[in-house]
Amino acid sequence: MSKHILLLNCGSSSMKYQLFDPEAGGPLAVGLVERIGQDQGKLKHEVGDEEFVVEQGFKDHTAAFAAVVAAFEKHGPSLENVQAVGHRTVHGGSTFRESTIINDEVIAKLVELSDLAPLHNPPGIAGIEAAMSLLPNVPHVGIFDTAFFSSLPEESYTYAIPKELTSKLGLRRYGFHGTSHGYVSKEAAKVLGQPIEELKLIVCHLGNGASISAIDGGVAVDTSMGLTPLEGLVMGTRSGDIDPGVFKFLSQHGYSVDDVDALLNKQSGMLGLCGFTDMRDVEAKAEAGDADAVRAMGVYTHRLISYIGAYMAVLGGVDAVIFTAGIGENSSYVRGAALDRLKGLGFHLDKEANKIRSKEPRVISTPDSPVKILVVPTNEELAMAQDTLRVIGA
Repeated sequence: MSKHILLLNCGSSSMKYQLFDPEAGGPLAVGLVERIGQDQGKLKHEVGDEEFVVEQGFKDHTAAFAAVVAAFEKHGPSLENVQAVGHRTVHGGSTFRESTIINDEVIAKLVELSDLAPLHNPPGIAGIEAAMSLLPNVPHVGIFDTAFFSSLPEESYTYAIPKELTSKLGLRRYGFHGTSHGYVSKEAAKVLGQPIEELKLIVCHLGNGASISAIDGGVAVDTSMGLTPLEGLVMGTRSGDIDPGVFKFLSQHGYSVDDVDALLNKQSGMLGLCGFTDMRDVEAKAEAGDADAVRAMGVYTHRLISYIGAYMAVLGGVDAVIFTAGIGENSSYVRGAALDRLKGLGFHLDKEANKIRSKEPRVISTPDSPVKILVVPTNEELAMAQDTLRVIGA
């Protein structure tokens, strides 16, 4: 009997889910509950080509998950073959270095860690508790975005601030998108036909949220996101790297700490630079000569190639750079703009191969390129399902 995994990813007012078949490598059903806690919410349940919609109020995550279970009961597929529930959990701090079975002790620790991820961990905990109450007879597994980066060396994860503060509050680089970086690096090794233990890789996870990692022999040694997902590359609405002195500067102009935090997380990045968060819109505007979009693309590309160059130095050379996630997989424009400026470092892009759109992993560098360039579609759900099965010993 096929072992199905139910995967949950909860936000403050949303709940994404998939019923996943690891053997087939894909979902049997997917869905989304929106506007949890508001007077009118919406549940969309998709099975194959069919879509079912429920519009009603969901007072909390427990009510939302009860509606999800009801959707499966009414429209299928059955949840009878669910072997476990995998929960995407953004922040595991220094405590959770790998995926783990969730129990009361784990939940209590996640509550403690909520200060490190106030936007992500509390709704994740709410989703865990809701699912455990309605599906109490199967194991629940926490899969942590930070786990893959628990291998970072001390010199990489340590901030140059008083060590007493670091120790007391857990202030350090944690990194995020770890499930994607881990999965993509392994897939890249398969495409290259080499053991991952012999490869130096740079993975560029470019989506509305974006991060980049340096991976040596399958082990992460550096990554761009830090204590929170704000640090690093330019993103859809997030500034990425910025002088921390901006907090004091803006406070002198009437901004509160919360104001600055909202500014850097929700009003900056590509949105702040040119008014768009979707890279397709930015590209179209840039190609039409819009000055703001051209400048935004320049800032985005400059930050990206700066990190690639830095990580080549950290690794002492690189065998391959891999592009993944929505922008990384689909934007030949972004890849071309970045790689054109890296030719002098051994990145020789095959421009025709770069234009190809495909859901398959592929090499887009020329045969003689010293550094291989790959596009590898990420599949975090497959990685989560496989990890859930590993944890429960199935």
